[in-house]
Amino acid sequence: MRKKYRKVVVGGTFDRLHLGHKALLRKAFEVGKIVYIGLTSDEMVRNKPYAEKILPYEHRLRDLLKFIEVNGYTDYRIIKIHTAIGFADSMKGLEAIVVSEETYKGALIVNRAREEKGLKPLDIVTIPIIKSYLGDKISSSLIRAGLIDPFGRPLHWKRNSPKDV
Repeated sequence: MRKKYRKVVVGGTFDRLHLGHKALLRKAFEVGKIVYIGLTSDEMVRNKPYAEKILPYEHRLRDLLKFIEVNGYTDYRIIKIHTAIGFADSMKGLEAIVVSEETYKGALIVNRAREEKGLKPLDIVTIPIIKSYLGDKISSSLIRAGLIDPFGRPLHWKRNSPKDV
């Protein structure tokens, strides 16, 4: 199957790899021949909600590599990033950026930065937000807070399920 783009970029913290992260990564590998993954550094995540509970970079990298291996993806490169734009504003060969509806504005910022450097803006490939059973989006923040699991299921449902009685 021919991919729509030769080189695509996707980025994130990828803490506690959940269904939303997996959908984002799957879309990147679906549309791109080579996928460049920007993985946020430990320094970058210090101001996120429940930052003290964010897994260290090496652990997040290991989880990401395991997901990639289990799914049989090839032709990728993971790059540690220290800013929200990372390397996306300077890599000439990139053709597209994969984001969620929530992070679409970030793609616009990347494109503005690329244009300021004389580079072609990236096509923006957007995936819908993946909802939890609670109706909110599945997020690492909710997982770190102990409200949902990586599949978006409320944790209190597990404890109160008939099997536990």
